Amino acid sequence: MAILVTGAAGFIGFHVAQQLIARGEEVVGVDNLNDYYDVSLKQSRLKQLAADDTNNLFKFEKIDICDADALAQLLEKNTINSIVHLAAQAGVRFSIENPHAYIEANIKGFMNILELSRQAGVAHLVYASSSSVYGNNEKIPFSTSDLVDHPVSMYAATKKSNELMAHVYSHLYAIPTTGLRFFTVYGPWGRPDMSPFIFAESILNDRPIKLFNEGKHKRDFTYVDDIVDGVIKVLDKPASKCIESGAAYKVYNIGNNDPVALMDYVGTLENALGKKAICEMAPLQPGDVAVTFANIDDLQQEIGYRPDTPLDQGIQKFVDWYKTYFGYS
Repeated sequence: MAILVTGAAGFIGFHVAQQLIARGEEVVGVDNLNDYYDVSLKQSRLKQLAADDTNNLFKFEKIDICDADALAQLLEKNTINSIVHLAAQAGVRFSIENPHAYIEANIKGFMNILELSRQAGVAHLVYASSSSVYGNNEKIPFSTSDLVDHPVSMYAATKKSNELMAHVYSHLYAIPTTGLRFFTVYGPWGRPDMSPFIFAESILNDRPIKLFNEGKHKRDFTYVDDIVDGVIKVLDKPASKCIESGAAYKVYNIGNNDPVALMDYVGTLENALGKKAICEMAPLQPGDVAVTFANIDDLQQEIGYRPDTPLDQGIQKFVDWYKTYFGYS
């Protein structure tokens, strides 16, 4: 009985698969290894998983979740007990330039995962939603009880759609589904399109970093190990029927509940790198939001989620990995 992890070569998927293997779970990982960012980083993550897999618990298949036939063949060869669905087309800004990619991966692909869940009769489907669904919500901290009917990017719209689609399958087929609205995740093996990578590379190479919204952003930065701990705790506790709809369906925020001002974040990164940044201020970008702040009360009370990595420690761990991986002395 295996756990299927989609997006296993991605940032969070890699860490989730790594922890599941470490506790003795059989894991089937799938990823299409697309070139949204450097494929060699994804391949390096898979090599690390193979190195960690001393008991032959991990199996990887290069599959695009938009390929329903390939997923059906995967199910013929494996007994899937539960799914952690993390594969998606990510990125708010990229969704403005390439909206069709988000419909393909995040709507069609998610539909295929729902069908796979139904066909396999899984005990639990845990899937990635996003804090971006809150749009320009001015009520903070963001709560899952807030209305999220006004997304400001196609990425956000697809993630909200995923929550609605999951509810349908929970209602019709009694599949327990839990959506996790991820806030800003950082740490070793992270994505090159996210600020730790972009800023570290620029600072180390004496290039300016661009700070959008004139540097006034606040983000609920959450260290990846804390996120993974929450994901696995959620996986182990399938959603129960909610009072409102009678479906085994739940959505949680998963963040740090402690937003950090962008300039403080930059300062922390400067300290870890031992080098000052050259900063350029820029206006707020279309589709972006000024503040993210997660209300995680439900996840704490119902699942026992307790993020406990201070920003300075998490950033230092990222910097140590980054310098080693890219060969900085």
